[in-house]
Amino acid sequence: MRAATFFDGEGWRDGIIDLVDGRMLLREESPARDLPHLDGVIVGGFTDHHVHLQLVDRTLLHGSALGRVVDLGANPTVIAAYADAARFVSVAGAPSLNERQDAAPRPHNQQHDTAPRSLSERSETKRPHPVAVEFAGAFLTPVGGYPSDRDWAPEGSFREIAASAAADSAVAEMADAGASCIKVASNADAGPVFTDDLFRAIVDTASARGLPVVAHAQGSGEAQRAARLGATRLAHAPFTERLDDDEIAAQAASVAWISTLSIHDADSAERVTAVDNVRRFHASGGAVLYGTDMGNGPTPVGLNPDELAALRDAGITDTALLRALAPQDPRDAASTLLRLPGTDADPTLARPLTSADLKA
Repeated sequence: MRAATFFDGEGWRDGIIDLVDGRMLLREESPARDLPHLDGVIVGGFTDHHVHLQLVDRTLLHGSALGRVVDLGANPTVIAAYADAARFVSVAGAPSLNERQDAAPRPHNQQHDTAPRSLSERSETKRPHPVAVEFAGAFLTPVGGYPSDRDWAPEGSFREIAASAAADSAVAEMADAGASCIKVASNADAGPVFTDDLFRAIVDTASARGLPVVAHAQGSGEAQRAARLGATRLAHAPFTERLDDDEIAAQAASVAWISTLSIHDADSAERVTAVDNVRRFHASGGAVLYGTDMGNGPTPVGLNPDELAALRDAGITDTALLRALAPQDPRDAASTLLRLPGTDADPTLARPLTSADLKA
């Protein structure tokens, strides 16, 4: 048992961490004065708000500093199976008796064997990764819109929508699969985009199912249009153009931005524009969420140091950076527990807490 300082998502708190039935559990409680204090601080597993698990070897997430990911574009049947496979891992780290044993269909042209394994296979390999998976399901896009013409888009990962009836059907399909949000493609640089009326229809249908809309907004004016039409998150910090201060203020009051700054080359005009937009958006009180577009090129499967460095360049540091990483609540028994050297430490120094830490 050790006294511990932990991050609850907003600030630092005091608590006690103990080993109970083979699991480390944290509870918020004032420790006795003579209780030894754990060196460093405790945070929950971080969140990557923009990933594409069908494009990476998701098993590499095991043991990373990520405790949760949000997939923003995948075959809904496949990604729902991934989410179930993670959900049914017991907090002790072994598959529960109720875990699904049926394997998901293998993604089209996927290089890695990413289908969930049978219970016996999982037992042989100890456990699958325990990272929680939330998802949007398929991209909703106009006929011929992005990413329908992209070779990297897995089979079944987009739905081409021509009218409101098709939009209603697609939203219902994603909701029934277990989606936590709806992804709308609004990329005017790569093809057609929805009319205002059809975009609003998707937002209204999603809202009726309790699902926010995340928009891939790219092209002149698309970020402003997506926000005006009811999207509550942008899948990428705007990089097509520099938003003026009034546009920044309006965005800060209505939407959250998922960063994805590191998808742009370090010295590119797109990155310079995106970092500048994020700096002013954050200064205006806008909510910036850590996200990497994992799977877009050779991105790390885990915490991305380049993304963190870009966020710091945009003035998001210390506690604000931790909030952007949206760590799980470490008081939740199902959360990944991470140990950091200190409250102002670089998040890349976070590592999973082990029972040996309580003995040091």
